[in-house]
Order: sequence, then structure tokens, then C-alpha cells
Amino acid sequence: MPTTTEQARDVFRRHGGTLRTKEALAAGVHPRTLYAMRDAGEVETLARGVYRLGELSPLGNPDLATVGKRVPHAVVCLISALAFHELTTQVPHEVHIAISRTARRPRLDYPPLRVYRFSAVALAAGVETHAIDAIPVRVYGAEKTLADCFKYRNKIGMEVVLEALRNYRRRGHPRFAQVFEYAKLCRVDRLMRPYLEALA
Repeated sequence: MPTTTEQARDVFRRHGGTLRTKEALAAGVHPRTLYAMRDAGEVETLARGVYRLGELSPLGNPDLATVGKRVPHAVVCLISALAFHELTTQVPHEVHIAISRTARRPRLDYPPLRVYRFSAVALAAGVETHAIDAIPVRVYGAEKTLADCFKYRNKIGMEVVLEALRNYRRRGHPRFAQVFEYAKLCRVDRLMRPYLEALA
């Protein structure tokens, strides 16, 4: 079991620089070493039980990276996914995530979460995995996100949805047929069709 700080650093480096407590212990880092590194500022606490090597460059998106590490079964959705895909001017104050209807609600001290429960089919469709600060994070693709936003338009606001559609159209090479397929899956195809036809 690594008991020196240098050995523990090597463990962190081999795992991309970020580890949950149980992952660090399973990899052989002694708890005393881990907490000494934390107290000395050699690792920073991203959230309770999630540590990152202090020598790494600053996180580009610490909220999504923390969610990816702490709630790996969740999928970033709605306004947070729009922001990730640069389709909105909204700045989400919570990370919007989708989980299954039967999953236990995640508990994080930070960042705050807005949790949506999706059916198994809707949860699995359109998921992309992106490396955010070397951590795999599941995020809905732009096309699935647009359909989801239309489905949840009463919760996030129709103006947010329309802005996202316009921004998606301006990006060039929009795939409206794929958006419409996701709209059918989300059962909003009839409502969404006129908006897609106006933009196509």
C-alpha cells in the first residue's frame, strides 16, 4: 500500500488526476496519506469524497467534471446540455441531469443539481460521452437536447427553447431529421414540427 506522497501522486496521475476516496483507497493510497495531501494542498477537494491533484491546470468545467465523477450514471441534460453545446445564453445555476425513474436521487454538496427522471428509452437515446477535464461525462447530443427541451418547455421556458433552435440553425449543417426522430421518441413531434419546418 503506497504510504508516501509521491507514490500516492503516481496513483492519481495514472487515473487522470481525479479520484473518489474509495477509488484512491482501492488503488492502495493510505487514508492518512490522502488526508495529509489534502491538508497540505497537494490535492484539492472538488466535492465530498472527490479529490484532484493540485498540480494539474485549473478545471475548465468543474461542475460537469464533478457530476461525471460522483454521478456517473446520470446524463447532463436540458439547459446544462444546451450550455455545453453552446446553444444558449442561459447560465445554469444548477447542473441539470437525467436519471432513470427507479434510480436513487443523487446527493451532492456541490454543485447543486436539478434532477429529471426519464424513461429507460428516453434516458438511453442520444447519449454522448465527452472527456471534460479528463473525466468521462455523459451528455445528451445537441439534437436529443433540443427535443428534450421542447418536452420540458413549461419547466425551462419556451424562449429558451426557441433561442436554442435558432442557435442550432445558425451553426450550419443542422440535422433537423434527427431532431425530429428524437421529437417522436419524446412524443412532441406534432408540437415541434411547425417550428422545425419554419427553420429548415
